Amino acid sequence: MTTNNPSALAGWNLTEDLDHFFTRAGSFLHSQPVLHTLPLTLTETVRICGPHAYGPEAPVLGFLERAGKARATLFRAPPHRLNLTPLTPEEADTLAVYLADRDHQLPGIYADHDTATAFSDAWHRRTGALPTLHERQCLYRLDTLIPPQQLPEGRARVASERDREEVARLYRDFSESYGEPPSRDPQQWADTRIASRGITLWETPDGTPAAMAGVNPMVAGQIRLAIAYTPKHLRGRGYAGAALTEVTRVALADGPQDVLLFTNLANPASNALVQRLGYRPVATFALYDFSPATTGASRSA
Repeated sequence: MTTNNPSALAGWNLTEDLDHFFTRAGSFLHSQPVLHTLPLTLTETVRICGPHAYGPEAPVLGFLERAGKARATLFRAPPHRLNLTPLTPEEADTLAVYLADRDHQLPGIYADHDTATAFSDAWHRRTGALPTLHERQCLYRLDTLIPPQQLPEGRARVASERDREEVARLYRDFSESYGEPPSRDPQQWADTRIASRGITLWETPDGTPAAMAGVNPMVAGQIRLAIAYTPKHLRGRGYAGAALTEVTRVALADGPQDVLLFTNLANPASNALVQRLGYRPVATFALYDFSPATTGASRSA
């Protein structure tokens, strides 16, 4: 599905064709790879795993053009939240009007804080759906890695095929710990990460996996850590710091310009940990959930 009527969409073009999307918007995404890490890694996953990487429906990709150049993008993979690059409040409102008038059903929004808030307000005005702040996140960029002075007993190793079930289970547990369904099928997620050597486990001397940290493939010179999880009963023993240190080293070995990660701002322990390891704040992001529209809400309100 490709829509080529920029005037009707106030400059927005929607497509399911990944090649077409990158022909028109690739230069824009590569112009600020740190701030655009989410759409870059989301689309890279689709390129590697196919159009159904995030669910039964192929994702809808969009780009906003001004004077023949892309200046913003969207990524929508039902049933997950809409992802946007930065928009002005006016651009957020225009996009909300367009999507609402065509009965797009959105469960929420994930974007930089200002864009997420502006779009949530606009979506409420147009549909009556009530936005609820689900989470605020901080995007961090590595300055210089500062390993912990003392590591816990055990060792780090890259997960292999024999760890498939354990990696899938830890991924499910990680998602559940944040009150979120897994964004991808756990078995598929484990297969993809293991195949790319993208999962590092910290295991205790008896071989028990005590923490897991993952990394996305490098794209546009940036690598973003994908996950960091320690089972609840094993926390507070230094396993998370050990796993993050090792997976950061794995990422640095590929020679990226930047190594990135997100943290939940409601978790002071994880934010303190990543800063001790040498990561520095870059930007704040927000995730909003949208309730069903109230009865009789007007899209032109």
